[in-house]
Amino acid sequence: MSSKPRGGTRWKRFAVVMVPSVAAAAAVGIGLSQGVLAASFTVSGQEFKVRAGHLVGTGFSQYGGTVEGYKTVAGGKDEDDKTTRPVAISTFKHAKINNMCQSLKTNVPGLGTIYMRLEAGNDKNKPVEADQLYLDIAQLDADAEFRNIDIGVAIQDQNKGPDVKDHGRVLPGGFAQQADEAVLDDARQTAWATTAGTFKLSGLSLRLGTNPKMECF
Repeated sequence: MSSKPRGGTRWKRFAVVMVPSVAAAAAVGIGLSQGVLAASFTVSGQEFKVRAGHLVGTGFSQYGGTVEGYKTVAGGKDEDDKTTRPVAISTFKHAKINNMCQSLKTNVPGLGTIYMRLEAGNDKNKPVEADQLYLDIAQLDADAEFRNIDIGVAIQDQNKGPDVKDHGRVLPGGFAQQADEAVLDDARQTAWATTAGTFKLSGLSLRLGTNPKMECF
């Protein structure tokens, strides 16, 4: 990407979900590329990186919130170290993304540091497409342009972006900004979660390896 507080994710469980076998990974890729699956990427206790060469989103809103997770330790999560972190929740009713990359770095007992890299939308005529897209962002760098932007809107009054999923995660007394359209170029972000109603990943490529260069940036 969901709206519920995030728990920890063990690497083995994460690997089972994402790449249980070449055949299963291919089936997931085909399903997403055809836009038939809801998608949620969440790795609690760890930030992951997302890069977008060009993003055009309609129905944009952004407001402050929190996400709960656990400190990551060897082999899983530390159940005694639950933390709450501030995030910027960015939402789009619909988004098209060219040259999208998502990467995760994690330590796996017995294997060392493992990197996962997912790429899609590298064909300019076949972008990644997402509906009802929610991003929990810790940091964002990009060249941005907004059309018909409103800044300082009460969160409950924002009406250009998707509905607020979980009011319990919204920062008390916070405000939102919203726009009819947002265009981001060379966007680089660290995030805790990405959630979408549907995610169409054209030209999906998923890789696991040990080379640090597999990170998106």
